[in-house]
Formats: sequence, structure tokens, C-alpha cells
Amino acid sequence: MLYAHLLHGDRVHLTPLAQADAATIAAWGLDVDYLRHLDADPAFPRSEQQVLDWMREHSRGREDYLFGIRLVATGELIGFVELGEIAWTHRTGWVALGIGEARHRGRGYGTEALRLALDYAFNELNLYRLQLTVFAYNEPAIALYEKLGFQREGVFREALQRDGQRHDVYLYGMLAREWLERGDAP
Repeated sequence: MLYAHLLHGDRVHLTPLAQADAATIAAWGLDVDYLRHLDADPAFPRSEQQVLDWMREHSRGREDYLFGIRLVATGELIGFVELGEIAWTHRTGWVALGIGEARHRGRGYGTEALRLALDYAFNELNLYRLQLTVFAYNEPAIALYEKLGFQREGVFREALQRDGQRHDVYLYGMLAREWLERGDAP
């Protein structure tokens, strides 16, 4: 089958999030390290209801595509990837990735999930450009993004404050032709 790989890799696959996933995602919020790498908001755990509201808001399907990352072997939810804020006129959007529990980080799951999401964005949604931001102290994420071909395009100097210290926030981008030229699709 031509698209047998669509949203399905060797070790992970991308699925819709279900209401039953809210408890798992809320539990990830108890890990301050996870929260401080995820976004610039103050680290604050969310209730299951808040997670459900977030899932509803970010899975509308036209401007936002929110996927759960599940292990192929067990079906366990280990993270999420989102293609969001899509501007169809310009064929551009943002990408975000989170691996929930520390025991699943650094094992290549995020790499495989992001490859699936990029392939979906550029080949199925026909997007032209994806971008993301990452904190300068999140070296594993920076290595992942650069490994997959994202280019650092800018720096928001000292835009983030954590524990009384200022940190840069990097802007990364990738064009469809760069992804396709790499031949890095799943």
C-alpha cells in the first residue's frame, strides 16, 4: 500500500487523543522538568478537566491537528505532537512535541513521532513551512530538531525567565522542499 506508513512508524504511531487520555496527560504535569521544557507558561499542573479543554481546543482539525504518540507494541500513550495555527492561505503552521514521562525521553520516540508528523504536514496537508520555538537550555530538543533538518532562523534574546535567570528562545523553521530533499520520511 502506497501510504502504509501514514501516521504509523516502527515503534510509535500517531492517533487521536481520547477523553480517557486526560488522566495520563494530567499526570505528566506533575513533572516540573516536563512543564518547564514544554512552554513558557509558569509550571503549573493541570486538572483532567483542564486537559480535556486543551484537547478540545487543539483538535479542531482545520487549523490544529493534535495527535497522541503511542507505542506500537503496547498502545501506551507517551506524548503528543501538534501541527497548529495553520494559515492555509500561506500554507504555514507551527509544530510542538512533548514526551510525557522521563523514562520515554531520549529513546528516539520523539524523533520517530516528529518524522511522522512532518511527513503528514508536508505530504498530506500540503503545507509549505513549519516552525517552532525552543528554549536555549533544552539541548536535547535542539539536537532533535537540527537532526531532522530544522534551521535556526532567529533568536528571541533573553525572552524567558526561569529561576531568576534569563534565557534565549530560538525560532526554527523547515520548508517542504528541505524535508523532501532529505528523503527522511518514515
